[in-house]
Amino acid sequence: MSTKERTDSDLVVLGGGPAGYSAALRASQLGLSVTLIEADKIGGTCLHRGCIPTKALLHVAEVADAARRSEAIGVLSSFTGIDAVKVGEFRDNIVARLYQGVTSLIKSAGVEVISGNGRLVGPRTIAVAGRTVTGRFVVIATGATSKTIPGIELGPRIITSDLALQTSISPRRAIVLGGGVIGVEFASIWASFGAEVTIIEALPRLVASEDTWSSTQLERAFKRRGIAVHTEAKVDSVQESSSGVTIDLSTGNSVEADVLLVAAGRVPRSVGLGLEEHGARLDRGFVATDDRLRTNIEGVYALGDLVAGPQLAHRGFQHGIFVAEEIAGRHPVGVPDHLFPRVTYSHPEIASVGLDEASARRTYGDITTGVYDFAGNGKSQILRTAGGIKVIQAGTAASPGPVVGVHMVGERASELIGEAQMTVAWEALPEEVAHFIHAHPTQNEAFGEAMLAIAGRPLHSHR
Repeated sequence: MSTKERTDSDLVVLGGGPAGYSAALRASQLGLSVTLIEADKIGGTCLHRGCIPTKALLHVAEVADAARRSEAIGVLSSFTGIDAVKVGEFRDNIVARLYQGVTSLIKSAGVEVISGNGRLVGPRTIAVAGRTVTGRFVVIATGATSKTIPGIELGPRIITSDLALQTSISPRRAIVLGGGVIGVEFASIWASFGAEVTIIEALPRLVASEDTWSSTQLERAFKRRGIAVHTEAKVDSVQESSSGVTIDLSTGNSVEADVLLVAAGRVPRSVGLGLEEHGARLDRGFVATDDRLRTNIEGVYALGDLVAGPQLAHRGFQHGIFVAEEIAGRHPVGVPDHLFPRVTYSHPEIASVGLDEASARRTYGDITTGVYDFAGNGKSQILRTAGGIKVIQAGTAASPGPVVGVHMVGERASELIGEAQMTVAWEALPEEVAHFIHAHPTQNEAFGEAMLAIAGRPLHSHR
């Protein structure tokens, strides 16, 4: 771009979700002028229809489960049901407070915000709300939207996660179509609320992107909770009536419920942005970028769920910070996708980072694996959680290498994954991590014990 060509901002950001607003905030911190364009609300799907409201409901589910179990530990209480209206108010109040916080941050950073649907119309130029905005650089961060399934039309009783979160639905019987992260989280919520839940998954196991060990642990836990799981099952037909939904499966089974949640994943929101018209390369809807998140259009970057890889809010945050620093000439170091911690916030939780066992074998050939069971951890016994921690190490006992994968299943596993991420990212040896001190009694001790075990000197586990 010619230095004489007029620009409105150093950086124009299209999309105000985690990737977009983090790019705007970091760029402003670095002294760049920023224009942020958002069609809905700052915070995106994560804040308004995803991470935050879902986890609020999962906390309610945890409290409901605790009420059911309370008499077993001497607390005289009981679970009598869910007040859907109050649950909705709790969820919405959390979202509202966080929304107020992030909009305040954007305002105090001096970022110009334009409301409307933006579209790339020229070199580094976005048309929005009857005007055009040109930047030295443009960031596209429009995120993703719920995926639908051909032949299954949405209706009053056939819904996506967006509608499930916008209303105060608390069904008696529910079918969840899809055994990925979104599906198992909603199945977990509704089961805790007292519903009879059935999960339908076309693949051989739940959460198929996770290690096979994690899937097995989750399926066992769900069976104990009374959640029915049909794997390797495809949908033959769906019938919706005023009173419910019936789904016929390729296995010959039929399942009836009050509501059917279509949880088939999410697809990038790349249509109608003017990207293809200006030469951007797309693959299955994802925008192709290089390792610096640059598209093939000069001066245009793509971030977050728009770029193929794990669809995680914290990946979006990192992408936004990375690109802002890249544009500002800070030469940031990128984070490979396998080093982003992954968490499924069901009960029990699944948390992982690095490679699963199959990927580790393909990459390194020789690997060593070990599992530390939460049965040996004092705090886990107090919390009455089953599960454990699986560690994957490159190399053999005779020639040990670094930890390349950690997989956890159990209540509060999400709070343990941070140390695992550092261990894998720093290519640490189990022997090195085993020297760290872990306070007693905590679940964090289990991570230390897992490292001791795979290093060949277990303390609270059998060899």
